[in-house]
Amino acid sequence: MNFKNFIILILFCSNAFSQTKIEQLNLMPWPQNIALNEGKFLLKSNFKVNITGVVNPRVFTGTTNFLRRLDGRTGMFFSQGYIKKTNEEPNAQLQINSLKKGSVGINEDESYKIEITSNKITINATTDIGVLHALETLLQLLQNDSNSFYFPNLIISDFPTFTWRGLMIDVARHFQPVDVMKRNIDAMAAVKLNVLHWHLVDDQGWRIELKNKKKLTELASDGNYYTQEEIKNIVKYADERGILIVPEIDVPGHATAILTAYPEIGSKYVKDPKEQKQTQYTIERNAGVFTPTLDPSNPETYKLLSEIFDEVCPLFPGKYFHIGGDENEGKDWDANPVIQKFKEKNNFKTNHELQSFFTLKLVPMLKKHNKEIIGWEEIMNDKMPKGTIIHSWKGPNEGSPAGESLINAAKKGYKTILSNGYYIDLMQSVNDHYLSPIIPKEAVLTKEEKDRILGGEVTMWSELVTSKNIDSRIWPRTAAIAELFWSNEKAINLKSMKKRLQFVSNRLEELGISHIKNKKMILRNISNYQDISSLENLSNICEPLKIYTRNKGGTEYQMFSPFTLFADACTSDASNAIDFNELVDKYLQEKKPEDLSRINHYLKKWIFMHSDLVHLSENAPLIQPVLPLSQSLSNLSKELLFAFEDKKQIDKSLLNELFAKCNSKNYADVELAICSGLEKIIDNLN
Repeated sequence: MNFKNFIILILFCSNAFSQTKIEQLNLMPWPQNIALNEGKFLLKSNFKVNITGVVNPRVFTGTTNFLRRLDGRTGMFFSQGYIKKTNEEPNAQLQINSLKKGSVGINEDESYKIEITSNKITINATTDIGVLHALETLLQLLQNDSNSFYFPNLIISDFPTFTWRGLMIDVARHFQPVDVMKRNIDAMAAVKLNVLHWHLVDDQGWRIELKNKKKLTELASDGNYYTQEEIKNIVKYADERGILIVPEIDVPGHATAILTAYPEIGSKYVKDPKEQKQTQYTIERNAGVFTPTLDPSNPETYKLLSEIFDEVCPLFPGKYFHIGGDENEGKDWDANPVIQKFKEKNNFKTNHELQSFFTLKLVPMLKKHNKEIIGWEEIMNDKMPKGTIIHSWKGPNEGSPAGESLINAAKKGYKTILSNGYYIDLMQSVNDHYLSPIIPKEAVLTKEEKDRILGGEVTMWSELVTSKNIDSRIWPRTAAIAELFWSNEKAINLKSMKKRLQFVSNRLEELGISHIKNKKMILRNISNYQDISSLENLSNICEPLKIYTRNKGGTEYQMFSPFTLFADACTSDASNAIDFNELVDKYLQEKKPEDLSRINHYLKKWIFMHSDLVHLSENAPLIQPVLPLSQSLSNLSKELLFAFEDKKQIDKSLLNELFAKCNSKNYADVELAICSGLEKIIDNLN
């Protein structure tokens, strides 16, 4: 072989070795169709973008933001600054074409196609909404080696499986400032979510400035609310990112805030109607379901609601308005003889029939503003307009089969969306959410009925979150759920998802999401600004108590309580716990010495961790609540190390006793997420 051929062979082998493989791509959600080709597009500082076709101005904002995120990641000084019109750079390497202006909302064409060759990238989309999705995919495709950044040559054609891909953020329990809403809108766009359900009113607060009903913010907001200009700004911000905002005012239950300002429309019985205005309602400080309910028999109730809708609806140009309607226990209705007489007069046999009467009264109020109603599943009744969207939320935790109301709504002719399975405030593992399909596998539906199932919505109730820790409760799990909403069901792969999720989680930081950095901020406060290494080690094997067991009875924490505790620093899917539990499974299956050595390393680390925490606690009272837990883990770790060294002296009863203390869930509102691994070790010791 001559020297020239030898060099060509080396270059060929080098290129083959560096060729991007499909499993290297960290795309989320995974596209419908993807084909990798040989070669790559090498990114250089002369990179430019050109837009052609018919577009909404949002595409200029989106493309400019794409360039800034791209130069932020690469450190390249692109000469192109702000893109303000079409066909500015006809010879640009990235050519974008949109056939028509997109409208923010459901049932819009969101499809796109990306083609990358060694010297050109092309994006084609029916609408500029599709263009925005394509740009997010392109950012996720960015690869690098030791000295360059590049995009792999490929062809992607993509579109969503479901048209409603939502995130609900509750700002009534704990108010979330404008910057929190905006950074979460950016993160939503990054994973192709397209509906922000804004839960603005509940027992704990009213969050909308009304110029004609000032008492609502004066008496029922604690001074924490959005001005109308702030709302318009957030709506515009979301629109520029292809996201529809759906506001929610929850009625007739969850009405404490409204009744704090307007007690005269409450259902609490007062013998003398003249005293109704003196009926005392006060903003609720606890979590839970409460009795204050609007009076459906009082004409003034509907007059007030109509006036509220008249001022709120113009702030939200979208087609849908969420009226809540959930968890009305009807206790005040049952105790009020006036309401009971009204029920009897109208031949209403149940409170559900009475609530249906109430709900139907809202239909023309919202229709006047071209709004379709969406409400929690309790609003479903045979007289509701078929344009109504039924929001299914109940499941096994509420004593109902998963998706039951979703299927019932679809069969009765209603459009519907699912949130059961996606309640991220329950602090369950991402696995639980990711493996919960929108349409139950056993469901028997016609094509027409399936088409009525619009999609799903993640719900972030905020009883236990503030602006400091809300991001760590939403992200990164919501990115995985977003894949469930967008991708083909055949692409749902737990192992692949976990690998890609770590990449996506890290990249969310560039959008301002604080789920990573704020954890250390909370730990620094707990440690009284001492070294946080041991606290961080403990947090990486602990998870907050799940399914509302942290806030027993809804009264352990109030809305003004501190959420700067150890449980607030911990998250679902504790990283070292996952690693340890998987390591134990691997060791028990293969019995490799190197795996046992890694297990022993963890045990020794936890022994030192407790010793260090005891030392740190001398100047950090907030560490004290975790010491019983770290003590129990340290004691068990010592015994397990001893058992590994001298199996003849194993005391199973002692090990089980120590394990029970580790698994007690009685300390600092957290649970040790390594308990499954520890239990398996104990069970397999002979």
